[in-house]
Amino acid sequence: MMAVLDKGRLEYRLTLLTLSLTLLGWGVQGQGNGRGVEVAGSTTVYLGQYSDIWRPLIRATVNLSDVSSIKSSFQIRTFDPEGVIFYGDTKGGEDWFVLSLKNGIPLMQLSQDHMDVSVAGGPKINDGKWHTLEVSNKEMFVILEVDGSSEVVVGMHSNRTQQAMSGELRLAVGGILIDKDRLMIQFKPHMDGCLREGKWLNLSVPWETAGDLWPCYENIQTGSYFPGSGYAIFNTSVLPQESNERIKIEVEGDFSQMDGTIFSIKGPWKVVSTLVANNDTKTVTFTFGEKKINMKNTLKRVVITFHGFLEVFQEHPKLTDLGITSMTNPEIFSIWKHGHLAIGSLLGEGEGNIGSQFLTGCLKKIQIQGQDLDFDLAIKQKSVTTHSCPA
Repeated sequence: MMAVLDKGRLEYRLTLLTLSLTLLGWGVQGQGNGRGVEVAGSTTVYLGQYSDIWRPLIRATVNLSDVSSIKSSFQIRTFDPEGVIFYGDTKGGEDWFVLSLKNGIPLMQLSQDHMDVSVAGGPKINDGKWHTLEVSNKEMFVILEVDGSSEVVVGMHSNRTQQAMSGELRLAVGGILIDKDRLMIQFKPHMDGCLREGKWLNLSVPWETAGDLWPCYENIQTGSYFPGSGYAIFNTSVLPQESNERIKIEVEGDFSQMDGTIFSIKGPWKVVSTLVANNDTKTVTFTFGEKKINMKNTLKRVVITFHGFLEVFQEHPKLTDLGITSMTNPEIFSIWKHGHLAIGSLLGEGEGNIGSQFLTGCLKKIQIQGQDLDFDLAIKQKSVTTHSCPA
C-alpha cells in the first residue's frame, strides 16, 4: 500500500514516526513504589494494564537535536484485534503520530500542519505469535515492515525544502497525549498485548511510568484470564439484545481449574443469578432465585437460556439438558434491560459495590446472545487480560 504526499511535510512526519518507536522497548528498573518509576532497556512490557484506557503506559520527552538514527524495530504479540501501540508528537501535540491495530492490521495516523493522513496495511498480526515490526526512512519513503516484508510504504515527492527539526518530542506507549476526537479513524485503545526486543534509534534517556509495570506471560492461549482479584462489570443495556424475550449466556473453559464467581447478574436491589466454580467441592453451581443446579467441574461448557422458562445445558463431554424450569415471574427480562452483569465477581449491594468471591481461572469463551462478549464495553474493569490466558 502506498500514499504519495508532500515531501517536506512527509519527511517531518516520517522522522516523527521513527522517533516515536523509541519508546517501545522499555521495561521496569528500580523499586516499584507506584510513583514516577523510571524504566529503561528492552524488557518485555505488558500494554493493557491501566483502567484509564487512553492513559499512556510509559512516556518521555526528548530533544530532537539528540536524535540521529532513523530506524526502529520491536516485536509484538497479541490476540487482541484492536488497540493503541504508541504515540509521538511535537509542538505540544500540534503535530502527532499514532500506531495502532484495527481489525488486527497495523494502522498509522499522523497530522502535521493541519494535514491529516491515515494508512493501514499488512497481514493480521493478532494471532498470539510474536511479530517483528520495523519502521525506517529510506530516501523518499517511510517503510513499515512486518516480519521482514514491506507492507506499508508512504512516499512523497516535492520541490519543497526539508525543514530543520528542533524543539521537543513527546513519546508515549499504550496511550495518547491528545484528545481522541482528533483521530481520523476511531478505535478502541485498550490492548491486551506485549512488546519486547526493542531497538530504538539512539536514545538512552529514562522513561517514566506512574506505577509498576505488569509482566507478560511466557506463553499464551486464547481466552480471558482472571487472577483472583479482577473483574469486568457491564451495563446489561449495552449488551446484545433480542426482540423476543430471550437471553442466552454461554461460558466455555476448563472449569476444574477455576475457583470463584464466573458471572453474576444484579438488578436494582439484589443479585438474581450466578454461576460459581468451587475448587474445594469440585462443583460448578448455577443459581436463579431459589433455583440451584450443581454440576461437576469436569464439564467444558455451560449454556443458560432464559425464554419463558429456564434451560441449562452442560457439555460433559456431550451437550446435555439439565432440565427445564418454568419462570412464573420472569423478572430477569426487565433486569436485563436496566441491570448489571459482572464477569469474575459476585456483585454486592449498592451502586459502587464491585462485590467479592473473585474468579481465578481462564474463560476460553464468553458469549451473550451468541456473540462474543466485548470487554471494551465494560463500565469497570480491573486486572483482567481480556484476550489471553497463560498457557
